[in-house]
Amino acid sequence: MQIEWPAILSRTTTATTTTTTNETMPGTTPIPEPPALPFIGHVAELDRELPLNSFVSLADRYGEIYRLRLPGRTIVFASSHRLVDELCDESRFVKIPKAALYEIRNGVHDGLFTAKLEEPNWGIAHRVLMPAFGPISIRGMFDEMHEIATQLAMKWARYGPNHPIEVSDDFTRLALDTLALCSMGYRFNSYYTSELHPFIAAMGDFLTESGNRPNRTMPSWFYRNEDAKYWKDIETLRRTSDEVLQERKRHPSDRKDLLNAMLNGVDPKTGQHMSDSSITDNLITFLIAGHETTSGLLSFAFYELLKRPESYRKAQQEVDTVIGKGPITVDHMSKLPYITAVMRETLRLDAPITQFSVTAKEDTLLAGKYPIYKDEPAALLLKKMHVDPAIYGDDAMEFKPERMLDEPFNKLPKNAWKPFGNGLRACIGRPFAWQEATLAIAMLLQNFNFVLDDPSYSLSIKQTLTIKPKGFRMRATLRDGMTPSQLEHRLAGKEMPTEALSGLSLKDTASSTANGSGKPITILYGSNSGTCESLAQRVATDASRHGFSVSKIDILDTANGNLPKEQPVVIITASYEGQPPDNAAHFVSWVESIKDKTALEGVQYAVFGVGHHDWAQTFHRIPKLVNTKLEEAGATRVADMGLTDVGNGDAFTDFETWEDDVLWPALEKQYGTSNGETDLSQSGGLRVSITSPRTSALRQDVMEGLVVETRTLTAEGEPVKKHIEVVLPSDQTYRAGDYLAVLPINPERIVERAMRKFHLPWDAHITIGSDGMTSLPTNTSLPAHNILGAYVELSQPATKRNISVLVEAAKDDNEKEALKKLANESYEEISTKRISVLDLLEKYTSVEVPLGTFLAMLPPMRVRQYSISSSPLWNPAHVTLTFSLLEAPSKSGQGVHVGVASSYLASLAAGDKLHIAVRPSHAAFHLPQDVQKTPVICIAAGTGLAPFRGFIQERVAMIAAGRTLAPAMLFVGCREPGRDDLYAEELAEWEKAGAVKVRRAYSRKPEAAGGCKYVQDALKAAEEEIMELWRDGAKLYVCGSRAVGEGVKDVIIELAKKEALKEGKEVTDEKAAKWWEGLRNTRYATDVFD
Repeated sequence: MQIEWPAILSRTTTATTTTTTNETMPGTTPIPEPPALPFIGHVAELDRELPLNSFVSLADRYGEIYRLRLPGRTIVFASSHRLVDELCDESRFVKIPKAALYEIRNGVHDGLFTAKLEEPNWGIAHRVLMPAFGPISIRGMFDEMHEIATQLAMKWARYGPNHPIEVSDDFTRLALDTLALCSMGYRFNSYYTSELHPFIAAMGDFLTESGNRPNRTMPSWFYRNEDAKYWKDIETLRRTSDEVLQERKRHPSDRKDLLNAMLNGVDPKTGQHMSDSSITDNLITFLIAGHETTSGLLSFAFYELLKRPESYRKAQQEVDTVIGKGPITVDHMSKLPYITAVMRETLRLDAPITQFSVTAKEDTLLAGKYPIYKDEPAALLLKKMHVDPAIYGDDAMEFKPERMLDEPFNKLPKNAWKPFGNGLRACIGRPFAWQEATLAIAMLLQNFNFVLDDPSYSLSIKQTLTIKPKGFRMRATLRDGMTPSQLEHRLAGKEMPTEALSGLSLKDTASSTANGSGKPITILYGSNSGTCESLAQRVATDASRHGFSVSKIDILDTANGNLPKEQPVVIITASYEGQPPDNAAHFVSWVESIKDKTALEGVQYAVFGVGHHDWAQTFHRIPKLVNTKLEEAGATRVADMGLTDVGNGDAFTDFETWEDDVLWPALEKQYGTSNGETDLSQSGGLRVSITSPRTSALRQDVMEGLVVETRTLTAEGEPVKKHIEVVLPSDQTYRAGDYLAVLPINPERIVERAMRKFHLPWDAHITIGSDGMTSLPTNTSLPAHNILGAYVELSQPATKRNISVLVEAAKDDNEKEALKKLANESYEEISTKRISVLDLLEKYTSVEVPLGTFLAMLPPMRVRQYSISSSPLWNPAHVTLTFSLLEAPSKSGQGVHVGVASSYLASLAAGDKLHIAVRPSHAAFHLPQDVQKTPVICIAAGTGLAPFRGFIQERVAMIAAGRTLAPAMLFVGCREPGRDDLYAEELAEWEKAGAVKVRRAYSRKPEAAGGCKYVQDALKAAEEEIMELWRDGAKLYVCGSRAVGEGVKDVIIELAKKEALKEGKEVTDEKAAKWWEGLRNTRYATDVFD
């Protein structure tokens, strides 16, 4: 495939000296560029580890074209389709190997991808090899491709469903072994050896150093060790390839592979054969060019499919319809249009080659106005061109294979999709790579279901010769209840025992957590924030008391197409704006697609649903859907569904009530088990011993960030609102509008209360042992302060079950009676006043429970999400948060109630570290793709301003770079000017720069805002401006409390009705509300909270 390298900016060229000046041709438009530093130009603009991010960020800032200056050279970057289309004109621009490609010539000389166009060996090799990459030849390689793909499938099957697969690594082995076998009959056997073949290691090191060499700044002697290793690696590559070549010459075969094509082919133009040296050059070239790109395509394709369950389901259904359960043949390859579309769309969004370069043959103008000079290189930035909204619309950033089905794909403008390069120098191996990748995707989807190992994983990129996902792991579960040996039969085309395909039973027991006798039970959860996972852990902990043994506890997606039968399946899932949690989306997509009303006969289930009243239109949609669809598919509901509203703060109590009153009684009746009547005070099964050694433990789903600045945004005496700036972990990227997940630590004063209650010295260490499931670290010594501070929610309101434990432990009869009352008729006091277990222990002093029992009663610490209030165009490595400090007298009457996360963030200072992760917001809650044509209306109150500060900051950066943007308006509400008017000075500067018009509402001083008390009033006051922007296609965003969201909705509906009346139409409230709801996530997006 096409090759380029991030070091593209590092090598000097012979571009004319005019390119180093700021002069332009008369009547032309200067190409924008960043401010440059003396001597080094724009070197400081570039991220050396991931230059792609720098190129994309500069394109976001400067628009469709910009120029970078480095010592001795310039380079122009083009990122719109209209400019890329011009640069693909081979009569004006030509590809010349530069930078890393030039260095790779040290190993492969004038091979196909590194040769200069005028070099004769390129023409000979190209003409000789074209027939070898024709349709008939590629079809002939199918069986060997199938063999290597089978090796991959068998490896994953034998791993089992709980083993994290290093996706990019295994797909690299697939591509390399396939290329070696099909091109020259050589076997690297990458799946059968722990150590990679010396050729592979040498190739990797050779490519890495080829990328480093153009960046050298020291005298050559300084790199003598690197050079010695470099030339040794080249010798290994050439020796191995020469040995393969000579072996074939000594023992000729009739294989229809590339090596024979090169040995026996005759150039029709010159009548010449390829020389041995040229054959060696191209054998190495094929391995270099093909293995990285195909493995990248496959890795990105599975990432995109796992993040988009609907596309995953369609691709798998196509495989099931076209291929079924039988062997895959070469004839199937042309009958999978949706998988073809998946691959095209993957290459659009995630092309492993993110850019390629051409050089101007003469001084010329792009778009009739931008001057490019003779010999000046121009980079076609595919990563940006492939998401040009002029071609792909405002949803260009979204993965939608449907846009790449044959009919719309064939209607794309010329040069709108260029992952394989351009013209004469385009990828000669495209048919080979396409068949190889199609076969791999089809085989894997036919036989496995996949889940992300970390459902919260956000795409991170590793850039070398190509780009690949970094840290991307998934798990594979065999479909149809197959075992690895049965899969081996299927892949070999042999008949399988019929019982292997008898249904959707879950055969694997690797995830069993049972440690005793009892009826098996499966517990599945869908959870983004951790609440449902915590509830699932509670079911697992309680199971043994009711005569059950947990055979599996895992995310819902692991049961996609694979629900166990003849045992209870407890499903606990949330609903987010009517959508499933990240780790349940594939399961939900599957149950929605089941047409056979007997498919799930024998499955016995119960569902508990978690939701939030803020999303009234879709409240509990997912649990209700699962509950209904399973029954419609033939499954048996063994207990009535339970529901809770986390917005009311009683989720754990509601769940325990459902468990005790509905679930366990129903299961005991259905399966004949009995309640073990275990002492409630010991039900947690945790044993705690106090020791002295020290160690540490970290959560895996977050990484360390560094605080660099904090400041208070409000005046003395106002509710505290703060600003904090954090350096992201190195692998994390973000977009304006995204969230930052923060794993907090309990407030110091609460931890001290718990330490005091259990008489723990400040340096106490504890070691936890558990008889059952727990989210706490076990069998390792940790500081008690760490456990109480970082692992459990000390402020969580006590549940009825928690209070029952305290009743049994109370020694004073009066306190016992008071607690009994709180557990029953007076429980509302607990939830209303948010009284915690610790509060009760301090109040009722006769109650004594072991520390282990106390810890077992508490849910695990959960991450909190905050809207990011900055833009990566300000600083791609830093984020800011804007938050309110929750601190008020406790309703329980015991001290002060402080928000766990907000107090934690407020306690941090510059130099402190915290555990964070970027979480993407809804696709609709970002600035429109076409910022030059689409107006923006942002509405917020209080710290709801946060994401919009990021939006406006991004617009400021674009305007500063010379771009002209569509209008933007910000409506923001607060109490009083000069008191809590967040970022007022900054917004004034940005308004002056033309990035936004700001309209305010002041609840305490409406007269200072033209009579606008609330943000809704400000909207009404700007009716004409709002409607004009709306008619121009504006996108509207709302962030704030539920009341703000409802108020904005009412105003917009009122304005829409008035507009309709002007046109002579009368619209009812009901119709207007339906119209507004229909525009959700297309014309408007909300992020509301209580």
